[in-house]
Parts: sequence; C-alpha cells; structure tokens
Amino acid sequence: MAEAAKPPKLLYKYRAFSPRLLDMLVADELYYSDPRDFNDPLDCRPSLDVDLSNDELELVLSRLRERRVLAEMQAAAKSLKYRGPKTIDHIARHSQKEASQLLQEIRYHATDPSYEGDDPLRWLLRQYLEEELLRRYDRGIVSFGSRATCPLMWSHYGDQHNGICAAYSIPPDAKPNLHKISYGGSRKVLASEVAVMDSDSEARRRVDNAVLLRKAASWGYEREWRLIGKRGAQDSPLELEEVIFGIRCKSTVKFTIVQALTNRRRPVRFFEMREVSGTFRLKKYVLDAAELAASLPRRSRLVYEMFENLE
Repeated sequence: MAEAAKPPKLLYKYRAFSPRLLDMLVADELYYSDPRDFNDPLDCRPSLDVDLSNDELELVLSRLRERRVLAEMQAAAKSLKYRGPKTIDHIARHSQKEASQLLQEIRYHATDPSYEGDDPLRWLLRQYLEEELLRRYDRGIVSFGSRATCPLMWSHYGDQHNGICAAYSIPPDAKPNLHKISYGGSRKVLASEVAVMDSDSEARRRVDNAVLLRKAASWGYEREWRLIGKRGAQDSPLELEEVIFGIRCKSTVKFTIVQALTNRRRPVRFFEMREVSGTFRLKKYVLDAAELAASLPRRSRLVYEMFENLE
C-alpha cells in the first residue's frame, strides 16, 4: 500500500436512515463493501499495460489462474476436512490443468477472424489478466470523508440532509488498515509489475495503490480514506465519537438514534447541521436532546383525553 499518511483526528461516514445505519451505530458494525458495487465503475478497476511479450503474458496469466484455483480448492478442502497427500496432489494437478485449459481456450479464440486488430491473442491475454488481477483483490472497503461540512457529501451520501454523519476516532491498532485515496493520474498497471508482485514488495505496493487507492480527479471533493478488510459486516475497529444530523433529518429519527445510544458505555456527542446565514457553508451545532425528549414519544390519543370531561 501507499506510504502511511497521517489521518485526520476524526473520519466521517455519511448515511441515510436504514437498518444498516442502526447496525452501524447500535451494534458498532461497519459494512465492508464489494468494490464491484461502487457507484463509479472505474473505481478499483485498473487498466493493464501489457509491457511483456505474449509468451511472458501467458506465463503470468497461467500463474495467477493456478494460484487462485489452488487457494479456492484448499479452502474448500479445509471446510470439508479433507486432508492427506492424495488431496494435496489432486488439488495441485487440478489447478495446473485449469490454467493450461484456459491458455488453450484463449489461443483458440484468438484465431477467430472476426477479431479486429493486429494481435487478437495479445488483446485477449490482457482482458483475462485484468480479470484475474481483480479477482485477487477480494477485499471489502469502507469509505470515509475527512470533514463533516461538505455540502456535496451530504447530498450524495447523507440522503440529501435527511440522514446522518457519524464521526469516528482512530485507535492506533486500526491505522495500518486505513489508507488515503489519491485522485487523478493514470489507471495503468504494468504487466511486468504484476508478474513480480509476489516477490517484489515495491512492485506489490505500486499495484495495490493503482487497484485500491486511486480515483478520478473529479471525486477529489470526497477527501476519502478507506478501511480495507474482509467483505461484509464486521466489528468496527474505530471509535464512534459523534452523530451529526442533517438539516432535513426528522425529529423522530433524531429521537430514535439518541435514545438508542443513550446507555452506550462510551458516550457519544450529538450535533445537528445548520446553514451559515447568507452563505453556502454549513456548521454543526450541539443538539438539544432535552428538547427532543420533552415532545417525543407522543400519543395521538392525548388530545382526545384533554376533552373527555367536557361531555
């Protein structure tokens, strides 16, 4: 990964009100998303620069496919509690066979006259290498911003101010898995670096950065930091410090979240976002939780009960 940059004091997660938000706040979970589900299809999708000969590209692709199949079959054998030299030998032979069959199929398809271009084999090898490279990166990502007052972040990720923004502090043991995004530059990854990434730490760092930590310049307003880990819902390695409610966030949502976090062992501070008069800027203010509690929850029958003795 990139050389560690110093993270800000707090990181911010914008979200709409949903069951997943309650899991995030009440159960202290974070959801590590599959990059294929991101709203930007170019995010985590580098473009391979094939700076090797076709024979060398075939060798790299064969090695990537063989290792992936080997890892998948070893995981399956472990779950089924299959052990022993016969199992190990079978897995190794099957992995080699899969890689060999893939290359045979690619060479066959490259003879299709409908392919345009001077070297269909090279084009196909690049396509399959990009696919195999991405399948190596089976990690999940949690994205954060570095400020709570960005209007675009509230509009795009905070449900147009109907949602919330959660602020997290960063314990020392969480910092190694936290990475800063770079914006702009090239999506290119050299095939020659993919070829040696398992033995050359600098090549691995450059490939990792290109795949996981680079986005288009137009996304720069996000000032994004990423946690990288196992996909799906995981215990949060960060500490929840604040919940900030959007300008349009309903009182019932505020009340629900405040009540849900009232008895939290580590206290959480509550704020609400407001406009700065005469400007387009936003500022957070301390939420008056006592005022919320004075009016909520309420009963619709109460108004009728006030008039019961008039009959």
